[in-house]
Amino acid sequence: MSKKVAVIMGSDSDWPQVRGACAQLEAFGIPYEAHIMSAHRTPDTAAAFAKNARDSGFGAIICAAGMAAHLAGAFAANTTLPVIGIPMRGGAMDGLDALLSTVQMPGGIPVATVAVDGAKNAAVLAAQILAVTDEGLAARLDAARAEMAAQIAEKEQKLQAELAKN
Repeated sequence: MSKKVAVIMGSDSDWPQVRGACAQLEAFGIPYEAHIMSAHRTPDTAAAFAKNARDSGFGAIICAAGMAAHLAGAFAANTTLPVIGIPMRGGAMDGLDALLSTVQMPGGIPVATVAVDGAKNAAVLAAQILAVTDEGLAARLDAARAEMAAQIAEKEQKLQAELAKN
């Protein structure tokens, strides 16, 4: 069985996007917990969670935050588990500030960063990390990739059929 994934949001306003990560984790059969914590408003709670995450059965942490809030960096500073940051759209810079604050980490404290509002890819990346030691999960990832390829092949076939009519 896979380790759990922690899905952390800086605010409940992130939930509409972050729910996509949780749905993707469920689709892969990966257990997860979702929480709201703030690097700035609840720093002790966030730090304690990160420091205890490995002992609590987590294998990766996904952190979603907008504006220049640096939730993923705060978690990465307090754990050696892989941390995946989801910069969230919003604020005056519409997510660019969140992207830059998430991706620009000092040497030795990495945060893997997905696209702005890239919750689904954050979950897929967490699954790929966990699949290094979980053959069942690796097989589910392979099956998901094969399904994506089949969908594209079907769309290509429809396109070619439409073009042949013209």
